Amino acid sequence: MDIYWEPVWLTLKLAGFTTAILLVVGTPIAWWLARSHHWIRQPIAAIVALPLVLPPTVLGFYLLVLMGPKGMVGQITEQLGLGLLPFTFEGLVIASVIYSLPFTVQPLQNAFASINQQLLEVASTLRASPRDQFFSIVIPLARPGFLTASVLTFAHTIGEFGVVLMIGGNIPGETKVLSVAIYDHVESLEYTQAHWLAAGMVVFSFVVLVTLYSLNGRLQSGLVK
Repeated sequence: MDIYWEPVWLTLKLAGFTTAILLVVGTPIAWWLARSHHWIRQPIAAIVALPLVLPPTVLGFYLLVLMGPKGMVGQITEQLGLGLLPFTFEGLVIASVIYSLPFTVQPLQNAFASINQQLLEVASTLRASPRDQFFSIVIPLARPGFLTASVLTFAHTIGEFGVVLMIGGNIPGETKVLSVAIYDHVESLEYTQAHWLAAGMVVFSFVVLVTLYSLNGRLQSGLVK
């Protein structure tokens, strides 16, 4: 049973870390993209969206080079005594954060952009600081966006293949996530094992989407009321 649960646990762990990090990192990026009118906004938005159009193997290849012994990041991590990141769980987390970035930023950006600016202006006249406005007004109104970003990021990370294979390889207990395990079973003609894991992912994806649509509908109804 370990051959089933080990990649499942590793995948859930990777998705959890990636989602938590991206909610922290992606929220200020999304807020800036939603409110800024600076000329650099469009190039930054394009950079954030790049993983949506780039083949995963292309992104994985350049991350592998960047974090390798001759790459800028790799040289820095070696000088700091951290070793190299490729073929480690930490390397997988970094690659997943970059690859799933648009799945966090774009839903949050849309949620922030839909907030009525007059509400913040009224709060300013009541001497509410920008921090108070964000936590008391913006975050409650953007709850559907946070929910969508969290669920999509988590689900997208679980389904990653090209990037995690390029960066992590196929090390059991360290980098062999669910999608790589399915590929490994198919390559070994172990179709029964591949079927169980793949069917589990299909069911999981369906449940995630149904839950997301249901909760978003309830949140939207609550906000309208």
